[in-house]
Amino acid sequence: MPTPHEILERLRGVPYPGFTRDIVSFGLVKDIEVGSSSVTIHLAPTTAQEDVVAQIETAVRNAVASMPGVPARIEITRTAPPVRPRGPQPIPGVASVVAVASGKGGVGKSTVATNLALALATLRPAVGLLDADVYGPSVPLMLGIAEKAQAGEDRRIVPIERHGLRVISMGMFLGDTTPVIWRGPMVTKLVTEFIRNVEWGTLDVLVLDLPPGTGDVQLTITQQLTVTGGLIVTTPQDVALADVRRGIAMFRQMNAPVLGLVENMSWHLCPGCGTRADLFGHGGGAEVAREVGIPVLGEIPLVTAIREASDRGLPIVAADPAHPQSRAFRELAERVLVRLAGAERAEDARSGA
Repeated sequence: MPTPHEILERLRGVPYPGFTRDIVSFGLVKDIEVGSSSVTIHLAPTTAQEDVVAQIETAVRNAVASMPGVPARIEITRTAPPVRPRGPQPIPGVASVVAVASGKGGVGKSTVATNLALALATLRPAVGLLDADVYGPSVPLMLGIAEKAQAGEDRRIVPIERHGLRVISMGMFLGDTTPVIWRGPMVTKLVTEFIRNVEWGTLDVLVLDLPPGTGDVQLTITQQLTVTGGLIVTTPQDVALADVRRGIAMFRQMNAPVLGLVENMSWHLCPGCGTRADLFGHGGGAEVAREVGIPVLGEIPLVTAIREASDRGLPIVAADPAHPQSRAFRELAERVLVRLAGAERAEDARSGA
């Protein structure tokens, strides 16, 4: 007759429906009892979908029944799935969540999000960075992170620490050239894991680097996570500014106040002569901000040093804290903290009303 350990090992070959991971690694098998006339397997499903649970039970029964010496009677018990609260919820231990968004790609959103997080870490003791851009995760490259994320003993994902930040990204689970070609439900499950199953610990601020535009990731965050405030990154061109309004509408759908706008690549600073050139025009960010009633929290120039620092895995705020653009990101971080405090006071006033 097989031992409980041998049965557990056999169940490692039973995949969770729709995933390549097995039910044991998902934590569904809670206990196994082997008696003289029966085997009892205690399952703890994480879903209330009866068809999914039925598939798992059938697969478990078939896997165990195929083992030599197993009694004819195989019993399966199950505990009720945990009741999850409805609507957006905060992450336990995380004081504030700042979502960095852009209406389109190519505006330097991840560069701003990464340097903003690093600048916040010089002002607050505990800061996290969640790279939620699952289709184009660039944060590990910018921070020089080559190692893969691991799970702790409780199967919760442990962030990787770099330059004083706690960081998690889809890029920590993929090879350097592995494309992410996923349908919406798989993206939703991944983002949910990053929100609910990462051991962030106690954080003063968690910065979310959202994908460009509006899609499955933003919808999942809207439904599941309480966002303290949103920051919109744009460039001066009219084509980019036209997408700012979509970003504002998205944050309003999240019931999150828009902290402000950052105009990236606001102008070009010649590295040789120091001459300023408005390659993409100038003032467009301030104009659209006035139209929609939000402040411009920062104007970041197109500077070679910012790009070079990110390319070598050491963003400018960490590589050269005294650089003028590092100071610009720290000033942005200070303004974000002020706006966060105002948003939290407003929320407290509404809650007490």
